[in-house]
Amino acid sequence: MASVRAMPTVSGFFFDDQRAIKAGAKQDGFTYRGDPVTPGFDRIRQAGESVSVILELDDGTVARGDCAAVQYSGAGGRDPLFRAAEFAPVVEGTVADALVGRSAREFRENAEILDSLTTDGERLHTAIRYGVSQALLDAAAIARRDTKTDVLADAYGTVPATDPVPVFGQSGDDRRHNAEKMLLKGVPVLPHGLFNSVEKVGSEGERLITYLDWLSHRAVELGSDGYEPRFHVDVYGVLGEVFECPYDRDEITDYFADLRDAAAPFPLQVEGPMDEGGRGEQIYAMAELRDGLADAGVGVDIVADEWCNTFADVQAFVDAAAADVVQIKTPDLGGIGRSAEAVLYCDGTDTRAYLGGTCNETVTSARACAHVALATDAAQTLAKPGMGFDEGYMVMENEMRRALARRDARTTVTTDGRY
Repeated sequence: MASVRAMPTVSGFFFDDQRAIKAGAKQDGFTYRGDPVTPGFDRIRQAGESVSVILELDDGTVARGDCAAVQYSGAGGRDPLFRAAEFAPVVEGTVADALVGRSAREFRENAEILDSLTTDGERLHTAIRYGVSQALLDAAAIARRDTKTDVLADAYGTVPATDPVPVFGQSGDDRRHNAEKMLLKGVPVLPHGLFNSVEKVGSEGERLITYLDWLSHRAVELGSDGYEPRFHVDVYGVLGEVFECPYDRDEITDYFADLRDAAAPFPLQVEGPMDEGGRGEQIYAMAELRDGLADAGVGVDIVADEWCNTFADVQAFVDAAAADVVQIKTPDLGGIGRSAEAVLYCDGTDTRAYLGGTCNETVTSARACAHVALATDAAQTLAKPGMGFDEGYMVMENEMRRALARRDARTTVTTDGRY
């Protein structure tokens, strides 16, 4: 690699102070009233930022990656708010010093060097490791004249998926119109819902039940023949506030039974039912809830999100059987290879891997993640970036289809020797 450059750019959504929102900050149009409470924030909702990384190879070709951080940065054990102007010089300094002169072909070796770098005694911000590793993956694919899927499969010894991984659409606050778009397009997993406050869920959880009942009816009305989506709603720990953990087991299982019935006949998974303020406490509460639902015969899957950020966190949740599904939040794991390793850690367990991320990413980072999903055959992957649904779904679905078509072409040769 001949050079490494970085420049501040914009991301696909916004940074939100999750703690301020969960504490009751009121929406004011698209923004929120009140003061932020999470360090680094100037306001509760502020424009997302990213850093574009450009690796120039020895032959003059260019590889790209985008450093991005999750919408709810600085919360739930995550790295602090990512400021592009602050971190771009780190890429052109510490990172460039370590990578310039190395072979672009060696993705995993280069990614491990990146993962080991420090500044002022601290590991690089997860967003830096995320973006630079995307560029390293792109560089290896260019140098090898191969797909990113195949580079990852070679690096981690996987057999890639032969069909697109099911895409999970996220609706944002426009949870009815966007859900209808998803149903019309036959999206496999939907709608996320953004139920991030008691107001949206209902003081007794009743608004979530009403929404799922509406969604199941619209799925029957709008879905094509044979369409069997999986419902997935994210409640951002709010049910823990509604039912006050430690909860009454009968009360919470009865509520989840109501959710299941409202979603019927479609399967349901609920992400982040509570937020207990620490990894150990979260794992204990999630495992208790999962056991309670199993004992009561309530067929609703729960998804780990809060306090499941790093590779070590994913291992801990999986080892404790604390969730049916773990979200692998790609920016929070740092290097993109770590996301691949996290998906693979779920193999052979009863926990499925959801390769997620954030609406606050970019097209470049999303396209890289599509290859991680294919290479590891994840259970589902997030439509990103943005909250408009259509754009993120198009990015992820089309990137996977292109990669699969390119892989198929290599095994289909015509009689005159052309692909």
